[in-house]
Amino acid sequence: MTSPLSPQALAGVRVLDLSRVLAGPWCTQTLADLGADVIKVERPGGGDDTRSWGPPYLKDSQGADTSEAAYYLGANRNKRSIAIDIANPEGQALIKRLATQCDVLVENFKVGDLARYGLDAETLRAINPGLVVCSITGFGQTGPYQDRAGYDYAIQGIGGLMSVTGERDDLPGGGPQKVGVAVADLFTGLYSTVAILAALRHRDATGQGQVIDMALLDTQLAMLANLGSNYLCTGKAPGRMGNAHQNIVPYQVFECSDGHLILAVGNDGQFAKFCEIAGRPDWAQDPRFARNADRVRNREVLVPEIAAAIKTRTRAEWLGALEAAKVPCGAINNLAEAFADPHVQAREMTVAMEHPLSDRLKLVASPIKLSATPVQYRHAPPLLGQHTAELLAELGLSEPEIHALSEKRVVA
Repeated sequence: MTSPLSPQALAGVRVLDLSRVLAGPWCTQTLADLGADVIKVERPGGGDDTRSWGPPYLKDSQGADTSEAAYYLGANRNKRSIAIDIANPEGQALIKRLATQCDVLVENFKVGDLARYGLDAETLRAINPGLVVCSITGFGQTGPYQDRAGYDYAIQGIGGLMSVTGERDDLPGGGPQKVGVAVADLFTGLYSTVAILAALRHRDATGQGQVIDMALLDTQLAMLANLGSNYLCTGKAPGRMGNAHQNIVPYQVFECSDGHLILAVGNDGQFAKFCEIAGRPDWAQDPRFARNADRVRNREVLVPEIAAAIKTRTRAEWLGALEAAKVPCGAINNLAEAFADPHVQAREMTVAMEHPLSDRLKLVASPIKLSATPVQYRHAPPLLGQHTAELLAELGLSEPEIHALSEKRVVA
């Protein structure tokens, strides 16, 4: 782990994390990477669901599986874990005591669940008016779907993402397709981070916290970006385009003589350069193809001609020529190739961390590069309840009191 270099941007901010799985933990890991002290509250015995979402699991020094799933490890570094039974009144009292010492609370319980334990936003903000409470659910705190459980896969379908992901319906392999990673969860985690930082700025100015209502479905719709705007401007729902782009041509995967590449022409000047490299300068002069709008309208004519030209050379030949001319392009890497890429390595996008069960822990690093307050990697993803005694001691509990709570299984 890196040693502290300077105060971090969120040093002094304390976050009580009652979330689990991905959207909430992704949010709180980002806050933790930026220096916040994140206290991860987990249920005794099992902890965060993702601890068991394997294989793969972290390997120990002998190469055997540990108890820690790679899924869990990817979203929970820089946190401290305390195991508390919130169904127990004494556990609820501990949560309230922790909340009085925190600036932020993040939770992803079903709507109304925390109120059953007396841990809802209204109750906690009554004892700590400056507390920022961020609630993350599938469908939000209001609306006819508020009581539904929200899972990323279902949200991708309901929110329209699967209608624009995958091969065209009229081609082999066409049909609904989810994205390869839980993007609704991840985007919601990031939007939640932004909202929390805004609420903290308001709290610092006024002394008052607030409640943030984050929904996966809302985020899913927001992240459709230009596709959502396309629909709202035209009234026509866009369909699946496979590896092609709805609004730009040529902007898709093409087959070379020995593999595939991505050609991502973003403007007419880049298209003219590509045409020179392809030996077809006439394309750039053809009124059907000269402007992007023309190319989009006539993609069914142009794209097959480009495909035939690209198939005559190797991927290396094309990438070398295109990169030299500054025409956007790229290889299609698997993850092993991506992490081995010299540029990715130069950007230090992996980090090794010390872990109680293994000397082999390597994680994807934060992409946030701050010049004055850089991300620091202080704690490996914690074991379940690893910091229970430490955090209870910080609350002022004595060793006998902590032991008594453990004996009663209020904490673990």
